[in-house]
Amino acid sequence: MSKVEDFLTTVEESQIIEAIKTAEKNTSGEIRVHLETSSDGSPIERAKELFGLLKMNETKDQNGVLFYVAVDDRQFAVLGDVGIDKVVSGDFWNSIKNKVINRFLEGNYTLGLQEGILETGKKLQEYFPYESNDIDELPNDISLG
Repeated sequence: MSKVEDFLTTVEESQIIEAIKTAEKNTSGEIRVHLETSSDGSPIERAKELFGLLKMNETKDQNGVLFYVAVDDRQFAVLGDVGIDKVVSGDFWNSIKNKVINRFLEGNYTLGLQEGILETGKKLQEYFPYESNDIDELPNDISLG
């Protein structure tokens, strides 16, 4: 089994998926988590590449957010689409990134991702509230590369 598959237990994966569902409950925003072994470049550049591959740039309001983890490289990035990037403060993404990384440094990967996802969901709700005709545009599962 690869380290990516060992990174989270089945229970931890379920907890993160629940955090995504909770975060998306009151917003039209979309959140995804992607895990892979390593990245050839910087984590943010790889996240940008994956953003397109995962079709996250195709949401109606351009309000998708990707949490990216390169397990072996111990790298993390969070990336928001242009819609949300335009409305959040300049330090918002660094705040999320630092929160997640601090939990990672404690060895608590699940809690780090959960906290980052839930805080992102609150911010998405502020700018992109849930609408009655809202559909879940992207899967909530954790993608693996």
